[in-house]
Amino acid sequence: MTPGKAFLSTDEIRPLAERSDLMGAWLVMHCWGTIALALVLFAVWPNPLTLVLAVMIIGSRQLGLAILMHEAAHNALFRSRRLNDVVGEWLCGRPILAELAAYRHYHLTHHRFTQTDKDPDLVLSSKFPTTRASLKRKFIRDLTGQTGYRQLMGQIMMSIRLAGDDDAIRAASNDFAQAFKARDLFKSLPVFLGIVVLFGIIGDWWWGLAFWLLPYLTWFQFVLRVRNIAEHGATEVSDNPLQNTRTTLAGPIARLFVAPYWVNYHLEHHLVMHVPCWRLKRMHAILAQKGVTERMRVTPSYRHALAEAGWNTTGP
Repeated sequence: MTPGKAFLSTDEIRPLAERSDLMGAWLVMHCWGTIALALVLFAVWPNPLTLVLAVMIIGSRQLGLAILMHEAAHNALFRSRRLNDVVGEWLCGRPILAELAAYRHYHLTHHRFTQTDKDPDLVLSSKFPTTRASLKRKFIRDLTGQTGYRQLMGQIMMSIRLAGDDDAIRAASNDFAQAFKARDLFKSLPVFLGIVVLFGIIGDWWWGLAFWLLPYLTWFQFVLRVRNIAEHGATEVSDNPLQNTRTTLAGPIARLFVAPYWVNYHLEHHLVMHVPCWRLKRMHAILAQKGVTERMRVTPSYRHALAEAGWNTTGP
């Protein structure tokens, strides 16, 4: 059963769940267009500040590509299954070393068993709440590229079936690697490297390293962690759909750098998972009119979500 049917009628859900090829195409073009504009920003005003801004914007749009692949996994990006599969795989998933089919299987299992002992994402959310010191260590590893490097090396080793660095392989198999990672890189890595080469052709030779690899290893890993914490960290371990996940309200800055494409409306997504992301805000408004949001776990900002996960606490 769709959990949202307890709070929304079929007549209310049907228009919310209507998919649009035009909107799906616009979202994919918007994501890649934002990446292009970040490159233009640095090309026009080349300095350390615009370089950092470009890395952050592109890293957030790499998350955007992951979100749009997630939409395709639910067949919500386009009307047809084939368009969802092709665009979700090659324009959204493979550029960030993800694999649509594997992700779809994994993610639908998460929806079926959210915050229960059968939820494959429980290993992620069960770590919270934690301490500020623990969160700080995790964020430093993300922003310095340590998390991304270990996961990438682990993916490569798993793909070519080499033994050796057990720590790297565990990093690729667990933690955030489960969210948007392909176990076999023989299809994804050429796409990823092709973008690196393309950026080098467009600008200087180092552009691909600075504006695709670096965001992937740093800001993308950071916002992946923040996203996961906000969605399920320090929520109720139960089958209550209003409390076992979280919606986080986000302003324009948060949407630009942390939460693109309505990913912050995660509780609404769990209530009716086939509603396209661009209609989740409308769904939230309908639930608010019914008084349902008063019983929902809704956090006013990502800062508050991190505080609930332990950012305001102390300890080792």
